[in-house]
Amino acid sequence: MNMSQSPVLTSPGPIPPERTHPLPLWAQVSEDLRRRINAGEFEDGLPGEHELTDQYGVSRHTIREALRVLRVEGILKSERGRGTTVAETKYSQNLGALYSLFTTIADQGVEQSSTVKRLVLTHNPTVAQELGVPPTSEFVVIERIRFAGGEPLAYDTAWLLAEFARPLLDADFTHSSIYAELRSRCAVVMDAGGEKIYAQVASRHIATVLNVANGSPVFALERLGKSGDQVIEWRETFIRGDRFNLEVNFSNTPNTPINRPIGRYNKGAT
Repeated sequence: MNMSQSPVLTSPGPIPPERTHPLPLWAQVSEDLRRRINAGEFEDGLPGEHELTDQYGVSRHTIREALRVLRVEGILKSERGRGTTVAETKYSQNLGALYSLFTTIADQGVEQSSTVKRLVLTHNPTVAQELGVPPTSEFVVIERIRFAGGEPLAYDTAWLLAEFARPLLDADFTHSSIYAELRSRCAVVMDAGGEKIYAQVASRHIATVLNVANGSPVFALERLGKSGDQVIEWRETFIRGDRFNLEVNFSNTPNTPINRPIGRYNKGAT
């Protein structure tokens, strides 16, 4: 049996391992558990070891090894008093290149959406100062709660110069990114800028929006976005610390750029 190609892999419920298969029994079980987890079969909780033993027709030792592998991979987690449960998906972003949170999530095959709380024209002298434009400048402000896999992941507010972004007032951001809409509606390509990333605890408002406890860790991002040399955007984003992590690649090879430390500005595009 080819576990990755078998047509019955789309069927609900357990698929018992084949003892003639070259993969060990525990590996077949762990692969099938991954399939069932990805299908959302265990939203109400993972069965206990005894029940899994009955489902797969294998020893308890085999089940324990299959579960151990999934815990090492971060797919499952064990907590005292709660047993073994499915871990929430974490989204990883490498800071070594221009990046998009929207694309990062999409590349992992996770459904995402946004709830727009505000999409209006406004003036904001503080943001204007950050962008180095006159205080009377007009902005399109887009305030969103961003969801991944049906759960809140991020809350952000973007201010974009209206002279470049006014057509965004008619856009639907439920399943689209700001930069994609800028490109298609305004012929503006965001390709440069800077971003400061720091850690903080969630305020009551942010905690409520992101569905976490007050004081939970979040990543706070401040972004200045450009199209070429033209400043376009100032953005503030708060991302749940329990569902997101940052990665940096280092190199000491001559003439190879090294990522700057988190907390200083790095090129970025969301």
